[in-house]
Amino acid sequence: MTHGVSSATAHWRQALALLGLCACLHAQARGPFDRASGPFELHSQINPATAGNQVALTLDACSGAYDADLIDFLIRNRIPATIFATKKWLDKNPQGVAVLKANLDLFDIENHGENHIPAVIGAGKKVYGIPGQPDVLHLRKEVQEGAKAVEAMTGVAPRWYRGATAEYDQQAIDEIARMGYKIAGFSVNADAGASLKKPQVMARMQQVRGGDVVIAHMNKPPSDTAEGLSATLLALVRRGLVFVRLDQVDLVNVK
Repeated sequence: MTHGVSSATAHWRQALALLGLCACLHAQARGPFDRASGPFELHSQINPATAGNQVALTLDACSGAYDADLIDFLIRNRIPATIFATKKWLDKNPQGVAVLKANLDLFDIENHGENHIPAVIGAGKKVYGIPGQPDVLHLRKEVQEGAKAVEAMTGVAPRWYRGATAEYDQQAIDEIARMGYKIAGFSVNADAGASLKKPQVMARMQQVRGGDVVIAHMNKPPSDTAEGLSATLLALVRRGLVFVRLDQVDLVNVK
């Protein structure tokens, strides 16, 4: 009798373990990319067919200030980058705008929206506590007004869009595509919204490989982003990586 009870218990334990494993695998499969679970990050890399040793450095200018140390470093060392700027940032930072305009051979300026509102649609939807768009019309305004501000600055209509927080829902992705914009995801998050310390930024940048799209920020000068990037970018160049702008490459989405 004791042996029978132990066998039954063992079978139940095995069954529960398998159920737990299945649940765990299901959760991992869903991850941050499951469109049914709400807002998700869009991860992109340079097309493997053409990437080689190319890396795209992208810098968001959300709101806030101008990180002159970071931009000056890129200019001195001739490292190109794609800047995703909001209308709000462009209006607030004439000094930064002047520097970027004087170096449009190095920097590709793209659309980060009008007021840095996440590209999720529906009443009550938020990303990191930031309210999204109540409807499609508000999303379109965010994208269109951001594009107008970039074109007014550079004389060139932007081709790429990156939403605030770099998270989206599927409805917003579909609408942005209908408006004619490509959405720029990323494969390496270098500074986590300019919240990481220099050693953490360096550790993330040291993992960069050919084909990666790096996201960092140029709107928070008190952060450690400039120091972390400055300490690693030249080492990546010496390793043979070549930095390019998004207007020079094709991106593919990955999970």
